[in-house]
Amino acid sequence: MRRVSPKVFLIGETRVIDEGLDAYLKHVGAPEWTTDAPSDAEKLTEVCGRLCYKSFKPGLNQNVTRVREGNDKYVGNLVEVGHGSVLEHAVVNFVFADVSRVFTHELVRHRVGTAISQESLRYVRLTDLGLWLPTVIANDSSASQMFQEIFEYLEKIQLKLAEMFNLDGDKVPFHFKKLVTSAMRRIAPIGLATSIAWSANHRTIRHVLEMRTAPEAEEEIRLVFGKVGELMLARYPNIYGDFTVEVVEGLSCYRPKHSKIQVKH
Repeated sequence: MRRVSPKVFLIGETRVIDEGLDAYLKHVGAPEWTTDAPSDAEKLTEVCGRLCYKSFKPGLNQNVTRVREGNDKYVGNLVEVGHGSVLEHAVVNFVFADVSRVFTHELVRHRVGTAISQESLRYVRLTDLGLWLPTVIANDSSASQMFQEIFEYLEKIQLKLAEMFNLDGDKVPFHFKKLVTSAMRRIAPIGLATSIAWSANHRTIRHVLEMRTAPEAEEEIRLVFGKVGELMLARYPNIYGDFTVEVVEGLSCYRPKHSKIQVKH
């Protein structure tokens, strides 16, 4: 058994294909258009927003005589007026590691605008259980010791069952290993450390960030999304520019000025 702490890895993000964008701008009649967007996500958000109104420059749309300049002002206005659909085009890819199944069971409740791939305990045999302790347990030496002893016992059971079924024996077929491993996970603790890949668009991330860092949210998911928020505000300052951060009970609480952006038509 090992003690762990939840970790957040940013492993991917949407990239703009400049050749394609340049071809589109030429097609629409605005080949000279540029932006000061600090990231491809914010650039893509601005392009998709301007596409809706054909507002790359004055006169391109006869109804538009002025255009808002600057990506920060443009994206900020999209957020303010609630044009949330354009925030769905850019996606961010995370891996959350050493998180518990308590955490993942809550995370997968957020389905809209997400893609999820979780470590499968049908295939991955448990040989070294990782444990993260919530503060209320970690601060109590007796409770902490009890948690550790239970995890150590359950780890021994996993190892003993693997030995009983000779899972490491020569020529044991993989389908049999999978069958036994799948059965053994039924007595694994829900608090064991695992990994999950989570991809989401920025509209969804804004919503989940607000919901899951709120003081009433569960501690572990608050901890993880506090790390997510730190990454998002630093990497995409214009998309998340209306967020303020407050430390509540030792964890960051992210509050947007414009909450749960709706679709505008």
